[in-house]
Amino acid sequence: MPSLPDPLELPCGVRLPNRIAKAALSEALGDADNSPDERIVTLYRRWARGGYGLLVTGNIMVDRAHLGEPGNIVIEDDRALTQLTAWTKAVHDGGAAIFAQLNHPGRQSNLMEVGRRPVAPSAVPLALPGAPTPRALTAAEIEEIIDRFGTAAAVCEEAGFDGVELHAAHGYLVAQFLSPLTNLRTDEWGSTPERRMRFLLEVVRRVRRRVSPGFAVAVKLNSADFQRGGFSEDESRAVVAALAGEAVDLIEVSGGNYESPAMGGSAASTTRAREAYFVDYAHSVRQEAGDVPIAVTGGFRSRTAMDEALGAGDCDLIGIARPTVTATDAAATLLDGTTATLTTHDIRAGMRPLLGRVTDLKALDGFLNISWNVDQMHRLARGLEPDLGRGSLVTTLAMLRRNGRLSLSPKRGL
Repeated sequence: MPSLPDPLELPCGVRLPNRIAKAALSEALGDADNSPDERIVTLYRRWARGGYGLLVTGNIMVDRAHLGEPGNIVIEDDRALTQLTAWTKAVHDGGAAIFAQLNHPGRQSNLMEVGRRPVAPSAVPLALPGAPTPRALTAAEIEEIIDRFGTAAAVCEEAGFDGVELHAAHGYLVAQFLSPLTNLRTDEWGSTPERRMRFLLEVVRRVRRRVSPGFAVAVKLNSADFQRGGFSEDESRAVVAALAGEAVDLIEVSGGNYESPAMGGSAASTTRAREAYFVDYAHSVRQEAGDVPIAVTGGFRSRTAMDEALGAGDCDLIGIARPTVTATDAAATLLDGTTATLTTHDIRAGMRPLLGRVTDLKALDGFLNISWNVDQMHRLARGLEPDLGRGSLVTTLAMLRRNGRLSLSPKRGL
């Protein structure tokens, strides 16, 4: 059975030099035009030297009118082709492959931005304080968004990316179409599990038509969204089976969303003890996935657990995310035996008795930890070392400053 140092060849022919991937982390490093600049190149050059077989970018949005947070990089056309090419070259010079994670936030647009109404399959707001009610997309708008994914993928291939990962997890737009809680449509895009998965399948098909056969198309999919009445493991297995019938090269398994952030570690104690939150699910969908390799991201910390998951056939690729922020060479140290177990840094909101009366502390802690890691990536992008002593108050202020910018200019898609 395979182990961490072994290469992995994807169905399209892309060869990953080993079985460790730096999973997606939203960097928020786009410039004023939401294009990449030297900061993202500096950050990824450092990761590329860290021994990973694959680097997956953070959220790259397909529409400037709809961002998950300020600073998202956006690909709508080839205006930033030079910068994108510099990004991929830095990664390839370090010996790694790179996938661009393509996404649309849907109702999970920046919650602190005023002046823009998010869009979604249906007018169902996030169950978070201050979340606006989104506007339901028209059939024509759905087709336009599908085409945006195709256009972005074509630009990514031209820029030298080895593939794209379509984000169908964590409560973003594609996941909103999949969930019966957020997709209440009665047309051809909803009302049954088969129709709810249609949006994802059409995005996969449009992307595949716009890129060459040797370009990888991956999908990040929730095992479940861990909400009563939401996207279930049985529905997820059906989506995996459908994806196996398409030209998909990798399925990355994750779980949760902003309302139930299992991707941050709030998994059952039994899976937490085994480190990998979603490895049991990954093992259970092996038959549905067929020949499509499976990656698992979420909770892996020790080389022992990683090798056990690969050796048992639970997955083909190990994704690690937060540990790579404070140890950019995490893969190299695992592979050479310098490190046996990776560490992460977790912070919690203060004034918990007071805040617990007005907000969901689990969700707040999740946002704070995301913001803490963004702060560290911004330091790395400036050529600095991580600041492990950064506390919750400074992190909260930075999060509000970064996400609370008001946009008063006219918006498309209101």
